[in-house]
Formats: sequence, structure tokens, C-alpha cells
Amino acid sequence: MTTSERVDVCVVGAGLSGLYAARKLAAANLRVCVLEARDRVGGRTLSHTLGGGRVDLGAQWIGPTQDRVRALASELGVDTYPQYDRGQRCWSSPAGVKRFRSVNAPVPPLAKLQLAQRVAELTAMSLRVDTANPGSSPDAARHDQRSVADWLGTIRNPDARALLDAATQMVLGDDTRRVSLLYWLHYLRSGGGILRLTDTRGGAQQDRFVQGAQELSLRLATQLSDRVRLQHAVESIEQSNESATVRHARGAVTAGAVVLALAPSLIANIEFTPALPARRAELCRSMPMGAVAKCIVSYETPFWRRQGLSGEAIATQSDVRGCFDDTSHDGRHAALVCFVVGDAARDFADQPLETRRRIVLAQVQRWFGPQAANATDYIDHNWVNEEYSGGCYVGLFGPGDVTRYAGELRVPCDRIYFAGTETATRWVGYLDGAIEAGSRAADEVLARFGG
Repeated sequence: MTTSERVDVCVVGAGLSGLYAARKLAAANLRVCVLEARDRVGGRTLSHTLGGGRVDLGAQWIGPTQDRVRALASELGVDTYPQYDRGQRCWSSPAGVKRFRSVNAPVPPLAKLQLAQRVAELTAMSLRVDTANPGSSPDAARHDQRSVADWLGTIRNPDARALLDAATQMVLGDDTRRVSLLYWLHYLRSGGGILRLTDTRGGAQQDRFVQGAQELSLRLATQLSDRVRLQHAVESIEQSNESATVRHARGAVTAGAVVLALAPSLIANIEFTPALPARRAELCRSMPMGAVAKCIVSYETPFWRRQGLSGEAIATQSDVRGCFDDTSHDGRHAALVCFVVGDAARDFADQPLETRRRIVLAQVQRWFGPQAANATDYIDHNWVNEEYSGGCYVGLFGPGDVTRYAGELRVPCDRIYFAGTETATRWVGYLDGAIEAGSRAADEVLARFGG
């Protein structure tokens, strides 16, 4: 059965950004509908019950200065609790496994000094970036022509270079050779610097959601009720002088304005009449998603804690790049969450489940010893395989593309407005950035309607 309806605003994408925009528009008494291609809401958040605990297969953490998402969680009654971080961290390299405190990386003194100097250099460069338009920043062209890997290659000490490379991959969700140095500086500036982005207490991984991060979207969708339509993949958008017609497999929606709350690479899959401006269309093709698989391993008890370990680990030569304690807030479900990133995640996606489990458990045993072999359950989710995500955590600009396209991210195309965390100016790639973007897009639409 096909349907046709008329609304004031059609929001495409029922992730956190789109749902937040829709709620704000509905609160202003505009007729709103939300079209979502998946059979669920939440976008790049996905919570799952495992071993009686709630685990996140997508985004899961919030931290200081992420005030928008913290306020929304409080309003919606979604509880948070601290990420477990007591004890030492582990670092595995070809030389073996070393344990260290967060402020005491296990490298020789000269290497530690070099690492500190290069982190300070990154920080200083990032502070010069204009997050609203990074392409207009001082030295933008020079930084944009280099990849992050190019810059990392200037670090002389191999251990310092490998540690910073692995940490950067964990934050960005892809191999550093794929990402523009200017985009990395923009990312750092929007999130408060590399130390905040990589740390737990006082950092971006400080707190977790008791009910799972997807609960934010589930409760927003409940408030919006039948305005949210699942399994409505948008195929085309046609604009005229009077309206925009959004066509999907089940019919069409005619609206005065459209908010696209999608990653730019997904917008490239929609047919537009008239075509999007050339630079905007090129942007969508030039901002591919990162590649991340999240893997959760369950245990009878959090045995690593008895060893004085926090559960946090990093590997400089392994398909499994990093790990955190993923035990539930009440301690009933003991687990570790591991990350496979970049090309390793793309290859991981083609492996059978038992092979993936074996790869992850082998690395967990390197970090935490033979007890790690005694897993009671295992689940993973590779975002590369998600048709309506195309990857995770976020769309990324490669070398040369920030100065070409970043200025177009938030520019409306007549009746079409853009949300999604990629368009944020603070906490790009995070839940807080998604809310900022949804709120800003809603304000732009309200201005059009005289609200």
C-alpha cells in the first residue's frame, strides 16, 4: 500500500540528531514526520541485552562539557554511571605487554618527552582551527594536504609514534592515512583536545548509560509517537517553488522543508531533483564513514579487577586496537568491550563469527592472561555491514577535502537542511554533537516558518 501525506517538515533519519530536531519542531506546533530506513530508531546507537546486562554495540560514553546530551539524559530519565577506570592499563606491542597508569606511558624517558612535546604541538595547532569553517583557519591548506599518518611519521621514536597512532585510530575510527591532518585538528578542537578525547575520568569515556545509549532515541521516539515511521527508506527528493516531495518505497511526503539527519555519505544515495549544488554533491561523495567493529566478551566475574587492572588496553600491532571494562552498573554482567578499527574492521566483516571470536579472545588473552579464554558469551557488531550507516563512528575527510568541502556542511539547499553529528561545531562525531546539529537545523527551519 502506498501513502501520500503533507506536513510542514519531513525529517529523514531517526537517530539522535533527527529525533531531537523533530521534537523541537513539533514543540513549535509544526506538523512533523520522521522517516527512518531501519526497523529501529537510534542511528549509530544500538543497545542490546547480554547476560542480563545492557551493552552498547554503538556509541556509549559521555563526558565533561557534553552538556547537551547530559541535560537530555536527565530530562528523559536515562541514568548514567562512571566508567570503571581503577587500576593499571595494558599496552601490547611486539615487545610484549606493559602495564601503566594513564599519566605514565610505558616508554623510555626520552620517548615520553617526545610524546609530550608532540601532544602539545597537536594541541597548539588545533587551537588555531575555526570549528565553524576549518578550511578558513591559519595554515589550513598546508595541514589539509597531509594525512594524520604523514604527521605521525615525523615522530622519531617508534614506540611514541605507535602509541599515538593507535590512540588516534581509536578516536577517529579509521586508519590515520585516510584522514586529513586538518580534519583531525578540527576534531580535536571540537572535543577539547586529545587528552580529553582519549581519557576516561575527566574525558570523553567518563560515563555510561545504565539503560544503554539507544534509550535516548527510544524515549524521544515515544514522545513523537506516530510521527516516526520505520522502514521508510528515502529514495528521492524533488523540490519545487512551493514544496519538497520526499519519496520512499511506501509512498511520498510533501513538506515545506526537509531536514536530512544523515551521514553525508548516505545522502549521496538519494536522488535529488533538481540536483544538489555540485560542491554539496561532491562533499557527500568525499566524506566516507570510518570503519569500526565493537566486540563484547562476557565473563563470570571481572577477573582483571582482581589483578589491579582497569580493563582498559591498547595494542599497537593487532587487529584488535583497544579495550575497556564493559561491566554493568550493578556488577552482575562482567564484560570487556573491544574495538577493531579501519582496514582491519573491513576485513573482519568478511570473517565468520567463530573466526572473529577467536581473533578477539586471542588479543584479550595477551592483555589479561589465560583467564580471558574463559568467556561465557560473545557478541560483535561491525558497522561496515550496516546498510544505513555504512560505517562508524563518523564521516571523515581525507587529505585535501576539508578546504574544498567543509564549508558546505551546514549550508541549506533551498528547502533542504542538514543535521547529523558531522555538521556539529562542538563534539563532532559524538552524541552531544548530534544534539547540537539537530537543534541548529530545527532553528534554521523555524526561521523559515517565521518561528
